[in-house]
Amino acid sequence: MTTDNTNLIEVRNLKKYFPIKGGVFQSTIGSVKAVDDVSFTVKKGQVLGLVGESGCGKSTTGRTVLNLIKPTSGEVYYEGVNIYNLSRSEMNKYRTKMQIVFQDPYSSLNPRLPVYDIIGEAMLEHHIVSNKEEMMNKVFDLMSKCGLFPEQAGRYPHQFSGGQRQRICIARALAVDPEFVVCDEAVSALDVSIQSQIINLLKELQEDMGLTYLFISHDLSVVKFISDSVAVMYLGEIVEMGSKEQIFSEFIHPYTEALLSAAPSFDPRKRNNANRIILQGDLPSPANPPAGCRFHTRCPFATERCSVETPAIREIEPGHSVRCLYAEERAAKRAGR
Repeated sequence: MTTDNTNLIEVRNLKKYFPIKGGVFQSTIGSVKAVDDVSFTVKKGQVLGLVGESGCGKSTTGRTVLNLIKPTSGEVYYEGVNIYNLSRSEMNKYRTKMQIVFQDPYSSLNPRLPVYDIIGEAMLEHHIVSNKEEMMNKVFDLMSKCGLFPEQAGRYPHQFSGGQRQRICIARALAVDPEFVVCDEAVSALDVSIQSQIINLLKELQEDMGLTYLFISHDLSVVKFISDSVAVMYLGEIVEMGSKEQIFSEFIHPYTEALLSAAPSFDPRKRNNANRIILQGDLPSPANPPAGCRFHTRCPFATERCSVETPAIREIEPGHSVRCLYAEERAAKRAGR
């Protein structure tokens, strides 16, 4: 598959705050900062993996990028066009270019519709096909590409296994010939053996159709396999971002180090690793994030400076950015090993 250096998606200073209501009149008394000043780009034909703990804002980021959730502020550009400035009818046209595969394949499928309607209704809505016969032919083709049989088109979601339902969701996302697909924990609800099948399917479809993915996951082994670049998210912020090689071998941020050390390994020599980092405490509330560096309350290397100064994201080397007050010192230390 050929890729270029053109940015398909460009996210600038994206914020999404959810209001907290309270009192007799349900007035706004605060806000949950689910996504707070997030910026990144996704190049055509590539995969950006977005990783982090549950509750860090990964899924909200993905849905806000697609304009499924209205942002508090920020900009998202699709091939240079700010999608937040589009009218409803104009945005409807861009829906065919941007799709999503949800985490739970069963709840995201209409239980009252057969598979051919689930996959094909968007084709008719967006005038991808002109009649039912053309729709059915395309549905059969998509089902075959996604590892399903055409004779299953008349069945309902409850008649399929979890892996088959996720294949239906993937076929539905591809029905309108998109260029960009957000995979929101697309394999986390599946058995491990089925996960590998779905990941391989996504990889094959990317190569065959030239797709671009934002792949959201907490499974580092999956992200390492499918992604070209990786962004690490903590409490609504991206704390480190770089190529797959940089993140998995040259990481700088202490949170990235803790994530990688906690990843399970099949190597018996690494299962009892004395260098494993156990983070103390729970993830702070996004409604009241800590002052200074948001990670300092759990960081084993935090100093008094970290609780006062808010770190800006800085570039350590081309394509490798880190949000840490001691990023340069840590980078120099790692380079000297």
